Amino acid sequence: MIRINLLPHREAKRKQKQAAFYALLALGAAAGVAVVLAVGAYNARQLSAQDQRNLVLKKANAELDKQIAEIKTLKEEIEALKARQQAVQDVQGDRNQPVYLLDELVRQTPEGMHLKSLKQEGRRVVLTGYAQSQERVAELLRNLSGNSAWLERPELVEVKAVTLAQSKTGRKVVEFTLSVAIKRPTDGEEEGQDAAGAARPAGKGGSGVKS
Repeated sequence: MIRINLLPHREAKRKQKQAAFYALLALGAAAGVAVVLAVGAYNARQLSAQDQRNLVLKKANAELDKQIAEIKTLKEEIEALKARQQAVQDVQGDRNQPVYLLDELVRQTPEGMHLKSLKQEGRRVVLTGYAQSQERVAELLRNLSGNSAWLERPELVEVKAVTLAQSKTGRKVVEFTLSVAIKRPTDGEEEGQDAAGAARPAGKGGSGVKS
């Protein structure tokens, strides 16, 4: 019977298997390193691209902030110009205000009424005068409430019956005091007032204004 010693062959196969295992292990490690490097490079590229986008957005936001600041400055300048324009218009309107005021009082004062004095206090004018009856005073209040382009919100301060000092017969009349606010009409209304004032004859029968 022939005996064959297989131990060297087994040892050789075991070494061969160990070498193959180590080779596969090294190959897996190399592949893992390659994957990590590839993923890292991809992430780095993504981060770089995101940084570029963030930089673009930051520049765009800075440009928008600049434009917003310019718009705000323009709005402030426009508001300042409007305020100056309004101030000029107010000054121009106030320059002719006494003329318009007296003309409007003559327009709105009904027959049978005499205004003896007026006094302006800011935007309000205090009127005193005489009327034939309280109905005349009520008519004046109605005229000033709804028909006047320059006067509004009349308030009756006092009304009483008095005897005229210059009357020999002891005639009694109604003495009244009222206040009314001055308003600024629109341009169209002001032009209409100017045209109407030019066309209307001066004075009105039965009424008068004395300042």
